[in-house]
Amino acid sequence: MIQVILDTNFLMAVSQFRIDIFAEIQRICDFRYKLYIIDKTLDELKGLIEQNKGKDGRAAKLALSLIKQKHISIIKTDKDRIVDDLIMNIVNKEHIVATQDKELKSRLKQKNIGIISIRQKRYLKLE
Repeated sequence: MIQVILDTNFLMAVSQFRIDIFAEIQRICDFRYKLYIIDKTLDELKGLIEQNKGKDGRAAKLALSLIKQKHISIIKTDKDRIVDDLIMNIVNKEHIVATQDKELKSRLKQKNIGIISIRQKRYLKLE
């Protein structure tokens, strides 16, 4: 079973672009998969809620509620590092990372890891 790791900015895109990422992931993934986030993603979202009362705060609140609603599993990490670095340390051929982060995408491509990204603010594409 493939593990699909959702990055923080990808979860927040639900609010920004009004995309049903869960239906889209189901559409493009014709294999068995399970959704995950890194435990530090929760910290990032909570920090965004506290710092921003505007659209970023609302997007982070929505992302947190979707994590609970969709029962997304959490990968525990014991390091206090940046989420992108934690993702890079975890991933292997059994992982796909859903992200909009350009730097993270290029690092994942170098490692030949699958990437799910948003295209034309309307649909997802598996690379």
